[in-house]
Amino acid sequence: MSDTEQGHPPARPALQDYERDPGDKPPFVLTFAEVKLLGIAGVGFFLDAYDLFIINPVSTMLQYRLYGGKSLPNNLQGLLKAAANIGSVIGQFLFGYFADAIGRKAVYGKELMLIIFATIMCISCPTNDLSPDNCLIWLTVFRIVLGVGVGGDYPMSASVTSDRAVIRKRGTLLAYIFANQGWGSLVGSLATIIVLACYKHVMNDEGETSKVDGVWRIVIGLSLIPAFGTLYQRLTLPEAERYKKAKNDTITETLEAKDFKEGVKVSSLNEPEEEVHVDIQRKAHFREFLEYFSEWRHAKILIGTCTCWFLLDIAFYGINLNQNVVLQQIGYAGTTGTAWEKLFKVSTGNIIITALGFVPGYYVSVLTIEKLGRKVIQIQGFLMTALFLGILAGKFTSLGNASFIVCFALLQFFFNFGANTTTYCYPAEVFPTKYRATAHGVSAACGKAGAIISALVFNTLTSSIGTPAVLWIFFGCSLVGACFTLLLPEVAGRDPDAILAEEIREKRLQQRH
Repeated sequence: MSDTEQGHPPARPALQDYERDPGDKPPFVLTFAEVKLLGIAGVGFFLDAYDLFIINPVSTMLQYRLYGGKSLPNNLQGLLKAAANIGSVIGQFLFGYFADAIGRKAVYGKELMLIIFATIMCISCPTNDLSPDNCLIWLTVFRIVLGVGVGGDYPMSASVTSDRAVIRKRGTLLAYIFANQGWGSLVGSLATIIVLACYKHVMNDEGETSKVDGVWRIVIGLSLIPAFGTLYQRLTLPEAERYKKAKNDTITETLEAKDFKEGVKVSSLNEPEEEVHVDIQRKAHFREFLEYFSEWRHAKILIGTCTCWFLLDIAFYGINLNQNVVLQQIGYAGTTGTAWEKLFKVSTGNIIITALGFVPGYYVSVLTIEKLGRKVIQIQGFLMTALFLGILAGKFTSLGNASFIVCFALLQFFFNFGANTTTYCYPAEVFPTKYRATAHGVSAACGKAGAIISALVFNTLTSSIGTPAVLWIFFGCSLVGACFTLLLPEVAGRDPDAILAEEIREKRLQQRH
């Protein structure tokens, strides 16, 4: 069927060709338009992971630049590492709400402008003019701003992609976007090693350790390249046809086909079709959002997406924000040698951790998400991470280096071929277009709340009850996450807009009788 026959304009920009899908190729085989869309939307997750994992080596570099090699003050170090996540919670709520309320086009790109501004301010930190503590406060403030932008990218990129995706490929596209997290952390580790190698002569041979001031600024500043590279495309990306329909126009062709297939026709309800159209496509706002989720059938899904993401991030960020424990186990803690040698060894260890299971897990999700389904992947992911966390916790002191590395690699693999990917995909697929960005923002904010808790209490708990006991807590979080996944429906092939329209019709029919 041609575009005109389907009720679409015959010619539109390439990025709005989401309905032109012949359906004769596997979901993971992308068209040029889809690749272009992934390039625009995926950069946010690349920057998210790049920034998140770069702060560990950067904070170590700041020890040598600001404190003569001594540790950063505990309270300021914790705040510096948690700052981006704190900002993310704010950004996820704000951008999610406004994306539904005033439109994706009006908002998309603004989060990237915030990221660019905050990054420039971070690398402009006047370390020569401020006291060491004030330098950390400067960086913390602008990392919170950076976090607002990074957090805003979660609901924005998820909605922009889901609005344009063919339903049979929707999960695959979202998983592709989320996989940029793996590349962000890998490139961040590589960038640190390369820049450090360039500074080896001046830092290691000539002993000018203070030159590390240039290393951390370059490493952070490199993230501006992909940010500037996609800013224009984001700002000029047209509104998706699906969002326009959900806001103003007509019920989707998918719903009409569903009505005929099931023998339920709009006219059989004896009500003007326009009445349903206006109801389903009114501008989303907070009161409507609350009304929609006041029904248990909708609320339980939101509870499921929020709780699963919260529990996942407690374990995921608890492990990945505190990799010093892992680095010690594999012999890359960087406790001996010159300042440069210590930094280089830690960065090498970070690459090993990332390459072992981090990146591969994402792409197994990409290849299998439409075949296995989100629910199966999420449940098995939670159960498998619980298994390997249990092994690490129970055998923490007796595992050899090789055994520890294998176990940790499998843990990382099942984080990403599991709940770390699907908790992002679920809210983008299960909720109707008019509530999608807000619900995704709320779910993602709950996840970041778990990350903040984990970042702030991990070190304190580790020193008081020991690392194995903390790993057992993560084990429990994973098991509970598997249980809460049972609240969620499978979303493969599910059209939430069609379901919403059907619910509205049923409600009106009941009111008339």
